[in-house]
Amino acid sequence: MPSNPSMSAAIVAAAESDQIGYIEEGTTALNLHIEAIRNVCAEAGISPAEIEGIFATNHANMLAEYLGIHPKYIDTTAVGGCSFQMHVHHAMAAINAGIIDIAVVSHGEAGYSARKNQGKGTLRGGGGDPWLPSAQFGGGIYGNWGAPSNYAHALTRHMHQWGSTKEDFANIAVATREWATLNPRAVMHSKDTHPAGGPITVQDVLDSRMIVWPLNLLDICLVTDHGGAVLVASAEKARSFKTSPVWIAGAGENQSHQDMLEMGDFTATSALASGEQAYRMAGMGPGDMEMAMIYDSFTVTAGITAEMLGLTPRGEGPSLWADGNASPGGKFPVNTNGGGLSFSHSGMYGMMLLIEAYRQLSGTAEDGVHGLPGKQTSAQSAIVNGTGGSLSVTGTLVLTADV
Repeated sequence: MPSNPSMSAAIVAAAESDQIGYIEEGTTALNLHIEAIRNVCAEAGISPAEIEGIFATNHANMLAEYLGIHPKYIDTTAVGGCSFQMHVHHAMAAINAGIIDIAVVSHGEAGYSARKNQGKGTLRGGGGDPWLPSAQFGGGIYGNWGAPSNYAHALTRHMHQWGSTKEDFANIAVATREWATLNPRAVMHSKDTHPAGGPITVQDVLDSRMIVWPLNLLDICLVTDHGGAVLVASAEKARSFKTSPVWIAGAGENQSHQDMLEMGDFTATSALASGEQAYRMAGMGPGDMEMAMIYDSFTVTAGITAEMLGLTPRGEGPSLWADGNASPGGKFPVNTNGGGLSFSHSGMYGMMLLIEAYRQLSGTAEDGVHGLPGKQTSAQSAIVNGTGGSLSVTGTLVLTADV
């Protein structure tokens, strides 16, 4: 009979590549992957040769060859930014089935360096297939090109349907930037890290350059370089590393559509279903969560996801960030690294959610490098949600500290 895999595995270490953000000299996606895997193994005190399962979007087999390992489990799930939440879900399932005991989930993406490298070193494939249904009948032929135009529809509909305002969503960007000012590795940490860095106001968001109405520049994520990796291990091995385990209590994944023209409701995503699955597996609910890591490719992404995860009533997603509730010192911290809006966002942000959730729940978020005083929270549980595509696919995890 199937068993509930809750708590059968834990994230036991998390690390980033040597450099992240705007790497002016340029880098490659492969280099970011390998640095992150090397660093996470060193953090846990293991050799890459001990890895039994490898999980990465599209290129897990290439990474295995580069590392000189022969994994027993290979997963190349690639559905956008939530792929990494799904990788953790799949790694837990493989561990629970007794196939492997330790896996690495890896991410390397040269979003910023792609410009300098003229598209080389990205590990991305070629152009799209013009015979695909999405190419023939999708939003592109109606002038809906690129992520900002897709997400602009969602924000427009939310304001119409629920009476929300641009100011409500601007609060999300402001609170997230407050966390970035406590993270020295955040692109927008300060004027020293970027000319536009440091604290911002709601008016700053509203006055920033219009990209696609109603989305202004500061409603939209960064485009950076980033490498990251986490190790997932069985419950039997979880306490054998140099690092502390963070337990995978629940996991879920779901898809509502691929092309945004097929989205049934521009203000509702599959995070409702993936969140319910994760809560059910964990035997917990929204009221048990003490912190959230929510994909914030756009302010509207985060606001709608908060509703889907039951953290606010429908139509009131931005209220989670109002009045300092989600800011440093607030009652419910959200995106404590500075988020995709102000920390880093290479194109697929889900790995960064995992790394920060691990650091917070393992008590290692405030170390002078990854966090200044005030960044470490006291949270013992977290809901972690990634989004892929155009509000299309979601992966949700419930994580708990080792107590």
